[in-house]
Amino acid sequence: KNAGARILVMGDFNDTPEEARFRAEAQAFLKANCTPKSAESERMQRKLSGAEYLKAAKSYQKKKAEAGFAGITWAKEHGGRGLPPIYSVIFGQEEGKYDAPAGPFAIGLGMCIPTVIAFASDAIKDRYVAKALRGEEIWCQLFSEPSAGSDVAAGKTKAVRDGDDWIINGQKVWTTGAHFCDFGIVLVRTNPDVEKHKGLTMFIIDMKGPGVEVRQIHQASGGRDFNEVYFTDVRIPDKNRLGEPGQGWNVALVTLMNERLAVGGSSGPDYKE
Repeated sequence: KNAGARILVMGDFNDTPEEARFRAEAQAFLKANCTPKSAESERMQRKLSGAEYLKAAKSYQKKKAEAGFAGITWAKEHGGRGLPPIYSVIFGQEEGKYDAPAGPFAIGLGMCIPTVIAFASDAIKDRYVAKALRGEEIWCQLFSEPSAGSDVAAGKTKAVRDGDDWIINGQKVWTTGAHFCDFGIVLVRTNPDVEKHKGLTMFIIDMKGPGVEVRQIHQASGGRDFNEVYFTDVRIPDKNRLGEPGQGWNVALVTLMNERLAVGGSSGPDYKE
């Protein structure tokens, strides 16, 4: 049955028998691996350092992947279950009742890796997808720039072709989690002589690589999840390109559509390092 159509046409918000079995399976997993939310549990979470929280998050993500609760809607060939989106919603409903440290993986698994799956070569997918799903590597998305505001296509960070590589220079801002991420997807301008939506290209970038500098933004609220990221002669191999040169806007639209489908996780405690 199409769960979305069932809700819209019949007004039936009850689980089907299959969904009920999945919900019970999710409840059992969460009960065995997480602490129910409470004032005390939230206090204990806030006491964790950034390093301690990331260690706990990676351990939890590995358990999720092994139990089949990571990438629920992904194709089985990519480590998922190939289930309809309603199953991801169900798991999110149940996970939200617990202090599950899922936040660090929300962007990577909800937006970045689905984009890699859609546009990368088989060799690149083999390198990155499984590790991300198991929580071994964390990803961020690098779109926003200081001078572009909400207009993603107005970005000025540029990449110039140099043989089999591209050289990137520029700046991104408001990048969530960049200070603890291993990799990211970055949208850059590769052709300044065409209409802004046609001169962009998307790449996979090593966040720990030479020329990448991350500076945490200290907000008035005390939060430190956002970052400025500077690129100085960062060299990226052409094999890490996602989509054709100049087609980055189309790739970015796929990323943003995946964002709409992704189930949000908790943000986790403040990262103090």
